[in-house]
Amino acid sequence: MNFCKIKSKEQQKKGGEKMKKKLVVLILVVVLVVAVVIKISVKPGTSQSGKGGGKLVVYSPNSEGLMNATIPLFEEKYGVDVEVIQAGTGELLKRIRSEKERPYADVLFGGSWSLAYDNKDLWEPYVSKNDANVLDAYKNTVGFITSNVLDGSCLIINTDLIGDIKIEGYADLLNPKLKGKIATADPANSSSAFAQLTNMLLAMGGYENDEAWQYVRDLFENIDGKIGGSSSGVYKSVADGENVVGLSYEDPCAQLVRDGAPVKVIYPKEGTVYLPASANIIKGAKNMGNAKLFIDFIISEEVQNIWGTTLTNRPVLKNAKTSDFMIPMSDIYVIEEDIPYVSSHKQEIVDRFTDIYTSLQSK
Repeated sequence: MNFCKIKSKEQQKKGGEKMKKKLVVLILVVVLVVAVVIKISVKPGTSQSGKGGGKLVVYSPNSEGLMNATIPLFEEKYGVDVEVIQAGTGELLKRIRSEKERPYADVLFGGSWSLAYDNKDLWEPYVSKNDANVLDAYKNTVGFITSNVLDGSCLIINTDLIGDIKIEGYADLLNPKLKGKIATADPANSSSAFAQLTNMLLAMGGYENDEAWQYVRDLFENIDGKIGGSSSGVYKSVADGENVVGLSYEDPCAQLVRDGAPVKVIYPKEGTVYLPASANIIKGAKNMGNAKLFIDFIISEEVQNIWGTTLTNRPVLKNAKTSDFMIPMSDIYVIEEDIPYVSSHKQEIVDRFTDIYTSLQSK
């Protein structure tokens, strides 16, 4: 006779509990495996989706005004925790290069286009969908530099001191009545003064044109040896009545106009160069998705209109709004800098200027 071994209810209960425990352990193992896979594929605090959340580290030489009009809005809109580290462009580039193998930051927000181009090995290729709406001259044609704001060379005059002297452009600065009353900085040491030098060369004939260089000689003879130590000293000296006219740049001069200083901004009739500030994604960025999202954000219509109407920086977007105290771009004769040429020939241009200035000083 065959007997079947029948388990008691208590034994069945114990067996069921053992099965449940095994199932719980199995589920925990699966959860742990999935967590490890996720941790390997996406590092903690990173975002790969580009939909927000997570973190973003931004290096920037930009002004407090521009940063305050940008970073809080980005954080609020996308729920991203942004860490900002501010310093000069040169210092930040050195830091990015030293961190090349293990990048700390995700984006360099600000700095000149030419400096970004000279350090092309540091950047991740990316062209924003919003780049299609950028003014043609400033589109991301190289694939890794997003122009986001413009600043142009200009002349600033003191309206209390100018009297009947007519100043409409560079040629008018040779007026003998202005001898010793023109403020400028040293193109060898000031980026805005160097931008003025290349602007006037282009406007007066070309970077290698002898007549353009003769104009530079004649101008600095009329400046009469008065070269300031900084770009800020130029517009401040005009606003304070120490000089009649200065070779400066739009942003701080427009601020003085907005604040009611006795000054006027003149855009040379021979042509004004606008140079773009750059934004770049750092190669190997941990938060690549958020980095791309930030680039899209700063050249969006929303942000460009905010910058144009609340700051004295000029937007790069076509048809972006600007403040009433800013002259519309359409009313300015804009000429286009050959940025790659100027970048690769900068030292030659500086050396030629230095030779001219030194010869004038030795007279």
